[in-house]
Amino acid sequence: MSDTSLPPDAQAPNGAVPPGPLLMNLQYTKDLSFEVPGAPEIFATLREQPRIDLALDVQARPLQQGGNVFEVSLQIRADAQVPGQNGASQTAFIAELVYCGIFTLNVEPNLVEPLLLVECPRLLFPFARNILADVTRDGGFPPVLLTPIDFVALWQSRRGQSSADTMPPPVASA
Repeated sequence: MSDTSLPPDAQAPNGAVPPGPLLMNLQYTKDLSFEVPGAPEIFATLREQPRIDLALDVQARPLQQGGNVFEVSLQIRADAQVPGQNGASQTAFIAELVYCGIFTLNVEPNLVEPLLLVECPRLLFPFARNILADVTRDGGFPPVLLTPIDFVALWQSRRGQSSADTMPPPVASA
């Protein structure tokens, strides 16, 4: 039996660099929305930094049946609230971003999920963070600067929820 694997710095026979375990083919903004429902009045009454509620989700889907090419989407929603009259909060802005990447994976099946839900979003995150900061700043507000996300913890949390959903309820003892 001969070893057909190439060292990391070697080239394939046709001169191309052999693919690694994870290849980002393309990245793009799939959806971007920015709303200021109370404009222009909100700008005249804004006295303090808005309170921002963030929601983040990661989704992955194969682009071909049984293949190794996937679309990974990083979905971010930022709702900014400011104190309004009578103590009720008022929406300053709503920003929604779906930032995607197309990835080719050349790994064992047991490594696909962690790569898709941890490593791929980790690679997309800096670009999505920049877009969100730019759109909020260009919208007339201080830029929303997201802190780094622990995608491992997010993935583990998601796995814990899905296994808890499939487990039978505990039996009460007397």
